[in-house]
Amino acid sequence: MITMTPATLLLIDDHPMLRRGICQLVSLDPMLKVIAEAGNGPDGVTLAREHDPDLILLDMNMPDYDGLATLRALRQQPLSGRVVMFTVSDLRQDVIAALQQGADGYLLKDMEPEALLAALHQAAAGEMVLSENLVPLLAEQLRTPQVPASLAACALTPREEEILRQLARGLSNKLIARELDISESTVKVHVKHLLQKLGLRSRTEAAVWLLQQKP
Repeated sequence: MITMTPATLLLIDDHPMLRRGICQLVSLDPMLKVIAEAGNGPDGVTLAREHDPDLILLDMNMPDYDGLATLRALRQQPLSGRVVMFTVSDLRQDVIAALQQGADGYLLKDMEPEALLAALHQAAAGEMVLSENLVPLLAEQLRTPQVPASLAACALTPREEEILRQLARGLSNKLIARELDISESTVKVHVKHLLQKLGLRSRTEAAVWLLQQKP
């Protein structure tokens, strides 16, 4: 009998009451566990290095060392988990900046508790998570002349197209490599080339672009 272990979660948010509320919510789910929390970015990065959690829930608007600075610092660490922004900001520039700088998702704090738990499960499973009302915003951002209008216009190789579809599933380079039986470094090269061909700057933009295409 296989025993499933809970996905571990690190909270980085400068509001103690919010952290307490998230801890109480997560405690109701046997497959999620908060293992650490931090009230600022630098402490959060230190705890991330120490615990290497499966998920990091990161606030955008924090004094002195904000969410984007913290995200950049986290991306410089050899972490295996996923980083999801959790914020009140639905500003286009914040959403785009976070995703371009490597966030694995962007969730708004006004979402229902059940929806948040579901999103955390999705993120822990390797999927990209976005609050539903942010999808039109990202789609609009991608409607620029330099972005190909369709998959057929991209001139992707079969392997690049295959990897693009895996990106749209929210898989990491490591999981894509395992899925396609190739090395992680080869996946990185293909991702770089397909982003150049699409005229996009991040894997999340590429995933959203593909999801917006007609079947």
